[in-house]
Amino acid sequence: MRVALVYDLRDDYRALGFSEEEVAEFDNVDTIDQLDGALRALGCEVDRVGRGQVLAARLAAGMRFDLVFSIAEGVKGRSREAQVPALCELFDQPYLLSDPLTSAVCHDKAVAKRLVRAAGVPTPAFMVAASDASELRGWSEFPAFVKPIAEGTGKGCESASVVHTPEELASAGTKLLQRYRQPVLVETYLPGREFTVGIVGNGRDATVLGVCEILLKEDAEANVYSLRNKELCEELVIYARADDGEAWAAARQALAAYQALECRDAARIDFRSNAFGEPYFLEANPLAGLHPHHSDLPILAAQNGVTYVELIGMILDAGLARYGLARDGLKRTGKEQERRRA
Repeated sequence: MRVALVYDLRDDYRALGFSEEEVAEFDNVDTIDQLDGALRALGCEVDRVGRGQVLAARLAAGMRFDLVFSIAEGVKGRSREAQVPALCELFDQPYLLSDPLTSAVCHDKAVAKRLVRAAGVPTPAFMVAASDASELRGWSEFPAFVKPIAEGTGKGCESASVVHTPEELASAGTKLLQRYRQPVLVETYLPGREFTVGIVGNGRDATVLGVCEILLKEDAEANVYSLRNKELCEELVIYARADDGEAWAAARQALAAYQALECRDAARIDFRSNAFGEPYFLEANPLAGLHPHHSDLPILAAQNGVTYVELIGMILDAGLARYGLARDGLKRTGKEQERRRA
């Protein structure tokens, strides 16, 4: 089975003059090496394509793959994570993970929150400023948390994101609007435990891999799973397997959110609890990081007895099943598909 590996490499963009913050969502070569190795261990032939533009050129030239496995984040626009999936659909190229609609919806935190709220999943009250912090003047719930509407890896999330007065909110909102040139979201700050939930599979076959609690060490940036804390997670963060009632309440809500957002193959869903131990949806990550020791999804999988190669195999099998295929590349018969659905 020939798998095209598509990704944005930090070193490539550094060479183009991108800042460290601008490349924060992209991958290091070690991640690509590890993913390549896992796919080969599963019997795949791996073609390291690289950026989405390279994939576009190859597809336009008539090249095809059995599957595209893209972890490319994209560079510009709130729908940038949808670019490679859309490209694959344009050329009728099978691919893993969520489709363009889900990828775009989840990257816009406000849109995702509206959809999961409509499905009955609790999420903190929120408001959006599209172009000026004055649009947040009606906000009255403090403390509150302010962040860019379409960033990942904790970009724009820092201690100053927790605000306690309208003046602090206006100041933080103005700075983020200027810094990221995109709308800003304010939501009620939740003081409780923070969880991330890993899910694999599709439809009614989707299952929770496990729940991980995010605990910040004394030297970490306080009160927020920030860009700095994520980049230095080995030094600043404790990832603790969570298996109590509050954690599994988050897991149940995460599965409901996963299905409401129509995520595919695998995703990570983030929650934080209020002062009463009730988990609330924060955001969904249908393009979760996949470094075996640095990324949340593989970490929580390992905490629950799923090795890195097994995790990649589960993602691969879930995607293949959507196309009626097995890992040997042969189409399943109708009876085989029925047995899988049973």
